Amino acid sequence: MALTRIPFPALPTPPSWFPGHMTKFTRMLPTLLTRTDVVLELRDSRLPLTSINRTLEGALQKWRLERGWDPNDSTRRVINNCACERIIVLNKRDLVPEWGLEPFRRAMSSRFPDQQFFFASWRRPRDIKSLSEMLVNIAKKYPYAMELNVLVIGMPNVGKSTLLNALRNMGIKGRTPKALQTSANPGLTQALSTRLKLSLSPLVYAFDSPGVMLPFLGCGQEGAERGVKLALIAGIKEGLYDVEALASYLLYRLNILNPISPAYLHLLPSGSLPTSDIEEFTESLAQRMGMVRKGGSTDRRRAAVYFVRWWREEGGLVSASSALPPFSHKASEAFTQGWGFDLEWQLRPDELADRDHEQVIQEKMETCIDRYLANLETEDSSEANVSATQRKKQLALKEQMQRKLKMAARKR
Repeated sequence: MALTRIPFPALPTPPSWFPGHMTKFTRMLPTLLTRTDVVLELRDSRLPLTSINRTLEGALQKWRLERGWDPNDSTRRVINNCACERIIVLNKRDLVPEWGLEPFRRAMSSRFPDQQFFFASWRRPRDIKSLSEMLVNIAKKYPYAMELNVLVIGMPNVGKSTLLNALRNMGIKGRTPKALQTSANPGLTQALSTRLKLSLSPLVYAFDSPGVMLPFLGCGQEGAERGVKLALIAGIKEGLYDVEALASYLLYRLNILNPISPAYLHLLPSGSLPTSDIEEFTESLAQRMGMVRKGGSTDRRRAAVYFVRWWREEGGLVSASSALPPFSHKASEAFTQGWGFDLEWQLRPDELADRDHEQVIQEKMETCIDRYLANLETEDSSEANVSATQRKKQLALKEQMQRKLKMAARKR
């Protein structure tokens, strides 16, 4: 039995988490790019839009222009005497359904023709080999350059250090020690790494960088949802979110991805049906797992912790293994479909009549991307979409300017 109504959960106001090392790296980035030939920007495949750090965009665009790309045509290069490539690596591809990979890659390429998109997972040697060959081929295009320097950037916990270790093991023959420390918790890398050799001939070096969060996650429902999504992939420091809020949103998303047979069903007692009620879900899960407090009452909070941890460790693989949900039996009935946690659309069976399903999905994804870009533009132009800290700084600057104007007027 499918869920016919999946209500959006109440979400908390997003916290602010932007430690000093993130500010330091953001300021360093323009200088680092002057000696960078390739930018590998890692994003999480489960959040392919939310894990975009748009605060770094200005520095990246300036770098491209300085390296000779046409300001009026982002796909044309006027001066081409050194490498300048931006590759978007959508990491952890094994945690999203295979059927959406190619439609999403084409959808993003149509909207961002100046960027290359590549899906990868460190668990798949084929992906690492293909990415290593891509970097080597870029280096071979510029035989007079002594080396190719790669800068790896991205949000916290998207897998930058892990992917670099895999690239090193693929590119350097023989046994190579683990070069970079990795952790399941965000914020382990707090400074630019030393150069890591990825290839001997041609010479390719890479720098790992600290994960950089958005300084302000936003206001209203958009900001609240953005924060919860990043917390679910452990991209925000643990403890800043109540785990029951994360469990509530996770339940909502898994229901959207498959309202008929969501991935969590096998955690519940045999014969359980899909539910959108988080209290009912955690109660049932606690009973199934024997999570009981003193006095005999079920420990629903412990069940919520288990649910989120299960999804991070194995549940993502379970939900990614599902095929396209079966279409409705009624010719005119629209149903919700989703891919990852960022893309969601309504689909009518008649839209699929005599059409390639992959093409239809790509068009739906393009609409989702357009909506995302429009929302960003609205947020950026809204005066209300400013954090309390930013507002205080703006007021302080305004007062400082007023004092300077008064002093200048007195001197006259």
